[in-house]
Amino acid sequence: MKRTDIHLRDPFVLPHDGVYYLYGTRADNVWGAMDGFDCYTSRDLDNWEGPFEVFHKPDEFMADRAYWAPECYERDGVFHLIATLGEPDGRKSVHMLRADSPLDPFEYVCRLTDPNQSCIDGTLHGEGTDMWLVYSHSLEDVPAGDMDAVRLSSDLTRTVGESMTLFQASDAPWAVPVPFAKAEFGIDEDAYFSDGPCLCRLSNGRLAMLWSSWSTEGGYAVGQAISESGSIAGPWTQCPEPLLSHGGHGMLFNGLDGVLRYAVHSPNDPGQERPTFLCVEEQDGLLTITE
Repeated sequence: MKRTDIHLRDPFVLPHDGVYYLYGTRADNVWGAMDGFDCYTSRDLDNWEGPFEVFHKPDEFMADRAYWAPECYERDGVFHLIATLGEPDGRKSVHMLRADSPLDPFEYVCRLTDPNQSCIDGTLHGEGTDMWLVYSHSLEDVPAGDMDAVRLSSDLTRTVGESMTLFQASDAPWAVPVPFAKAEFGIDEDAYFSDGPCLCRLSNGRLAMLWSSWSTEGGYAVGQAISESGSIAGPWTQCPEPLLSHGGHGMLFNGLDGVLRYAVHSPNDPGQERPTFLCVEEQDGLLTITE
């Protein structure tokens, strides 16, 4: 099949042994009951095979919704799937699953975020010998839209120390309150969301994060934040304008051809979401989409 035939949200691409593995959120029932994750494979980013189901909800499993944003990482020959899972009461958390290959059935391992919080969209960031989980502490708990991080153990199965807030979506000049806060979440005050974090070390040593929120242009968009210190701890400065409008929740990957790309679903309209791969370059100390 062609890339344009794939209907998914929150695309994540793992290049491994000459093959691209594409994971994402099943878009057909993203807001309802869900039961698994799929993967597609390609050698050229245009022609794809799949979907191959890599996880299916076991009987009596605690999560029955919000199977969102799976990201696959290889460490020492083991593949780790970092993903959001939602429980019947609506509470969402970031969890970890494992497999011996990118297409093997993944087995559930553990929850990584505080079960008393609603958290989504976990991504991994290595800094020195430390591995960090960066994630959104959802607007249901924090209407200002926190982007948080917590250090993980070396085997990625538990957190080490307390989490910290990197910034809030309301800090970004381009982000605005979501228009559906009252209808969808019962929130009477202004509420912002942060999601889809992805981090990249720049050539000048600074750390960039691409992340998504609702924009002044009236929809899902991607912005850029910069840690001047080069550390996950920041402080973080928000770029004044969105990097990309009318699409969201992306991630960066280096292609087999050496080109840096940003995988994003676009447009954000129900039924129309498709994975899109945009070329990215660094210009004047910032990431810039060139295609």
